[in-house]
Amino acid sequence: MAIRAVVFDIGGVLEIVAESSLLGDWATRLGDVWAGGVIGTVTEEQVHAAISERMGVSRDRTDELMNEMWAWYLGVANTELIEYLRALRPRYRTGLLSNSFVGAREREQEAYGYAELVDDIVYSHEVGMSKPEPAIYRLTCDRLGVRPDETVFVDDVPANIEAAREVGMIAIEHRDNEDTIAQLRAALHE
Repeated sequence: MAIRAVVFDIGGVLEIVAESSLLGDWATRLGDVWAGGVIGTVTEEQVHAAISERMGVSRDRTDELMNEMWAWYLGVANTELIEYLRALRPRYRTGLLSNSFVGAREREQEAYGYAELVDDIVYSHEVGMSKPEPAIYRLTCDRLGVRPDETVFVDDVPANIEAAREVGMIAIEHRDNEDTIAQLRAALHE
């Protein structure tokens, strides 16, 4: 089967993200809010209100914490993979599939211009489901106009790789740029 599309994860693949102690504290106190933000069942304003209330901090401190969270979330651009992805167009349909957080599209667009990089972006917070749910992979393929078996998917989370394979995608686990690009070239017969 010929490959017609290539889809990348964002965090940990196109954005290099460091460990954060902030998230450990948030997981303890705000797990339900974080989970809701990933699938879009809470608004940014509700996130801010929950942080202020549950962590007992002022609105100004809440804004500071969210700014820290977004700085961590956006990480640093993995320019080598971003440029590799950019070069795939127009030979292939290209997309991004991300377990995101409410507000991510706007911030990632401002920081990295992803909308101009690919044909489509599927953010979990906008579609109400997240990886490794099989339906989100199918939705991504549908939006790109391809079948799963015509699609290569790159992610850094083993469970997401396994789920992609179960729906029929060729899936590559990102460990480092050199290995990922070599596997992509092999899959694309370059």
